[in-house]
Amino acid sequence: MDYLKRAREVIDVEIAGLEKVKDSIGDAFIEAVDAILATVNNGGKVVVTGVGKNLHIGNKMAATLTSTGTPSVVMHPIEAMHGDFGLLGDRDILLAMSYSGASDELIALLQPVKRKGVKIIALTGEMDSLLAQHSDIIVSVRVDQEACPFNMAPTTSTTATLALGDALAMVLLEAHGFKIEDYAKLHPGGAIGRTLLLRVADVMRTGARCATVQAGHPVREALLAMTGAKSGCVAVVNEDNTLAGIMTDGDLRRHLLETPNLIEHTVDEVMTRNPKTLTQDMLALEILNIYEQYNIDDLIVIDEHNCVIGAVDIQDMPKLKIL
Repeated sequence: MDYLKRAREVIDVEIAGLEKVKDSIGDAFIEAVDAILATVNNGGKVVVTGVGKNLHIGNKMAATLTSTGTPSVVMHPIEAMHGDFGLLGDRDILLAMSYSGASDELIALLQPVKRKGVKIIALTGEMDSLLAQHSDIIVSVRVDQEACPFNMAPTTSTTATLALGDALAMVLLEAHGFKIEDYAKLHPGGAIGRTLLLRVADVMRTGARCATVQAGHPVREALLAMTGAKSGCVAVVNEDNTLAGIMTDGDLRRHLLETPNLIEHTVDEVMTRNPKTLTQDMLALEILNIYEQYNIDDLIVIDEHNCVIGAVDIQDMPKLKIL
């Protein structure tokens, strides 16, 4: 057996399933988004349910929805019939997942939900199933085949359901007007939280730790300033402290072999003019994006008058558990 060939075949089958589901998205998806928005705006939440593999998909789906501004919980259909039905409030909406639409445990739950007057959104591959018949909105996750050689194990269908859940969450995120600041509030711990909650003002070097040198002064003086601040860069400033440029370790290395007696030359000959800069209210996440996009390690922080007020060095990021 060619393991790699078979693995690629499985992924190809799942890609084809995703393409089919993508092409089938239509009015029912829009109805589902509108219904969930109305639910959340009315103080309700999305209650996700399913059986077997779909319950695992539901856990991920509910977590993604909740973390992006759409409150959601998972309700096990069997446990619901023995007390957990209290998870479903009158203002809520039920998102029920079953590819066949005929799972006994899920079907048994539908009548109590209907008696409660709660709307049901079905994610199913069978549009005439019992689940579909009992649902208010039916979103198709129909695929041509599972990746399983027996066409039995939920593979393509669960991948498609998961992707549709992600699509719902991301569309709802934008429909809510959910901002990165809102995302930060819901992720207060770990590296994600730190990059979204910390701002440049919290991490920048100031005072003696921020190396500066006057424009027109020799490179020797800039080197002393960098050494004193233990910094990989020096901000080159005009007489009024406005930023003229930046000189980094990299600039020195690039000029060292080409320029005899480099340290006696002026910093103006070595510095980078109009460098990328930061403002103190920017998020730590934006620092990382600039580092990655422009492949630079040192950034100068300026105020509204273009005056230097600090610097951010990439070597400080791991200490702050940001990088």
